Amino acid sequence: MTSPAYTAEAVPAAGPLNDVRVRVGGKTWHLWGRDGRAREEALAGTVADDALPVLLGAGLGHCLARLAERGLPVAVADREDAIEAVTGVREAWAGTRDVLWLDDADPGRVLDQLHAWRREHGNRPFAPLSLPLYLRLAPAHYAALAQRLKDAAAFQARLRYPKFADASPRVLFFDADYFLCREIRSGLAANRAELRVLPIPAGPTVSGRFIEALLRDVAEFRPDFALTVNHLGLDREGRLAGLLNELSVPLASWFVDNPHLILHEYAHPGVDNTVLFTFDAGNLDLLRAKGFANVHYLPLATDPERFRPGIGGAPDGWAADVSFVGNSMARPVAETLALADPPAGLGRDYRAVAEAFGASGEASVADFLNAHEPEWAALHRTLDKPERRLALESLLTWEATRQYRLACVRATLPFHPLVAGDDGWRAQLGPPDGWRHLPRLDYYADLPRFYPCAKINFNCTSRQMIGAVNQRVFDVPACGGFLLTDHREQMENLFDPGAEVVAYHSAEEIPDLVRSLLADAPRRRRVAEAARRRILAEHTYARRVAALLAVMRNTFTAAP
Repeated sequence: MTSPAYTAEAVPAAGPLNDVRVRVGGKTWHLWGRDGRAREEALAGTVADDALPVLLGAGLGHCLARLAERGLPVAVADREDAIEAVTGVREAWAGTRDVLWLDDADPGRVLDQLHAWRREHGNRPFAPLSLPLYLRLAPAHYAALAQRLKDAAAFQARLRYPKFADASPRVLFFDADYFLCREIRSGLAANRAELRVLPIPAGPTVSGRFIEALLRDVAEFRPDFALTVNHLGLDREGRLAGLLNELSVPLASWFVDNPHLILHEYAHPGVDNTVLFTFDAGNLDLLRAKGFANVHYLPLATDPERFRPGIGGAPDGWAADVSFVGNSMARPVAETLALADPPAGLGRDYRAVAEAFGASGEASVADFLNAHEPEWAALHRTLDKPERRLALESLLTWEATRQYRLACVRATLPFHPLVAGDDGWRAQLGPPDGWRHLPRLDYYADLPRFYPCAKINFNCTSRQMIGAVNQRVFDVPACGGFLLTDHREQMENLFDPGAEVVAYHSAEEIPDLVRSLLADAPRRRRVAEAARRRILAEHTYARRVAALLAVMRNTFTAAP
């Protein structure tokens, strides 16, 4: 506290203390003057029941008492020892749970403590109560706090608007150069949503510039909710999620990859303010176990404007009986192995552990290790950094995918497949004499032209997906191509098996199935046409976005 440059004394009165006289540099000031108790108590009547009162000066304690009687938590910013020595207010209320005392000399630090206190009390709006004498005694402290609290209260009032009050939803989209972002923007436009795009920076999103842009967009655009893909833009410490919760802006996050590998050890304040969507119904329980109550299944789809027949312009070298597009997973495995850096003894076994994990059907690597691999489970628990624990889980996931994908693609080698992807395929499949290799193709520029060039587009799903179908299941038929894919549990809720999709259950089935399909062009054509009809009717990103908007509207309609 300060050493005051004034003296203070009680003004004699019958009954409770009614005023304090302060002598400053030869002048006499009064805390209230006449009727001090009534005037101070009247301040309490200006505070709404849903607000958080902040007293700038404890005064005589009468306002504090009236607020406490109403059951309101109260913050008191007061550094005046001399007045306290006369009133005894702080001593009388010491240790009271719902009264926060703030005596830091820095108004900025006091404001930080007040914002933290506000988060603890449901982000209710501040109700600053200024006692005039305190503003005169130390304007650089109390007047500065009063102005900043006034500004904060005004800003909070601008943010307390009803959500989904209009027919057209207002969406603040965290945009990145990532899969699905273009499709979501197109889907929002198709659903006549009003959109404001907030680009995700290359650096941390908790930087001053990004937060400033977010606050500006919320105040100006007044979004019904913010939308992101795979939690892009949110920081591991949960500061951005906490800020959105504080701003009363709901968050929708659509996971189109394994959410466990993304949410790994994330802090996420405001889970009630967040709705998660996952492309894989097998992740629903996992997400609920992380504390999220609002979780919904929202599978992938396609954009029929980008993936459609007749685009043309494909090179002659793209024609093939069987083609496959995908990553060999060699590089992700090498990178996560280096980052996880398991001890030599365990490191030699990662391929066998990954194979067992892939065959287990488990959704969580950690759960699989705890149940079946005690040495690896102990290693996972004792790794010193979250990044290494995540790398260990990713390593086993990607290696399981690599093994499975390699076995499936090898089963197509008798048919001289065309494989488009990274150079890891050359190391794993050998010299391309019984097969052909293309470099990685661009999703938007190349694949809509590539898929119609093959008699059979071959597909095998990543092990990070529990029972979901991947993007290729929708994109290939949308282009008019025929797809042979591995069986997935959730496939049967999306397509009519046999009539709209043809699937294998194991790598051993692939050669006979491919041979049969190559000899039956009419069947391939019937299946491809039926699949395309189903996709155009039910599995477009416009329809997926419509479903997402409906969930958000139902969850947050009229929320202040």
